[in-house]
Amino acid sequence: MTTRREFLIAVAGGVAVAVLPGRVVAAPATMTVYKSPSCGCCAKWVAHAKAAGFVVMVKDTDDMDAVKREIGVPSALQSCHTALVGGYVIEGHVPADVVRRLLAEKPKGMGLAVPGMPVGSPGMEGSPKERYDVALFERTGATKVFASR
Repeated sequence: MTTRREFLIAVAGGVAVAVLPGRVVAAPATMTVYKSPSCGCCAKWVAHAKAAGFVVMVKDTDDMDAVKREIGVPSALQSCHTALVGGYVIEGHVPADVVRRLLAEKPKGMGLAVPGMPVGSPGMEGSPKERYDVALFERTGATKVFASR
């Protein structure tokens, strides 16, 4: 005799969730990353996101300025790559665990940014490691510290 298991797939904060009888199983969040095809630190950040369990779709482009303008990333917060996940923008070398926290907490804001390219951030490994803040930002450019590393 064959039994049929019924389940429901829902999306919550960019994370697909399978609801099976008696349990909930979260599927990996999918993010789209826009980056230059020649940028090595961007490729390392993509590997960092994948290693943290994100499903990553890469869109290489030679015109990152146009991508950032279209998405609305404030110029003072820009870095080398831009990602979209769960309705948020992730700008630059934001650690994957901080992205997970953003998706879990769902604060009001456009997204997270690590302006520039601080040494020691994911994709920018090296020493001496620099201290840096991860900013939660609004479309207006207003920011507040979401995490410090």
